[in-house]
Amino acid sequence: MIRKAHAVWRGTGRDGTGDITSDSGVLSKTPYSYKTRFETEPGTNPEELIAAAHAGCFTMALAFQLQTAGFTPTELTTEAAVTLVSETGGGFKISKSALTLTAKVPGLDKTKFEELAGNAEKGCPVSKLLKAEITLDATLL
Repeated sequence: MIRKAHAVWRGTGRDGTGDITSDSGVLSKTPYSYKTRFETEPGTNPEELIAAAHAGCFTMALAFQLQTAGFTPTELTTEAAVTLVSETGGGFKISKSALTLTAKVPGLDKTKFEELAGNAEKGCPVSKLLKAEITLDATLL
């Protein structure tokens, strides 16, 4: 399976603008720029898209872990907070993706929940892709 997205950029790094389109059409010429990345202008940015991918991937991986263990979640809600930092010598890197999970899973005890959530975090393909610190704060309601 191969999934694609395309980025187009016009102009300089600071003053230019671009747009991102995914093959599915969910993103269609979605704007991004220096201001959407480093300031608060409406639009998206690579870190936000990575956060969305990580949150979605992890949550689905946990749903499969729960299903295999015989549990059906009522709701799984995950926030991924991706941190972009300056590197010594110039440039930037993603240093961390912090996952915060709230789960409603009838009949599941805390020990099993933590085990399954940990397995999902390690097994999620986006977690495997990231070369950053990944943390997980999981709450079972």
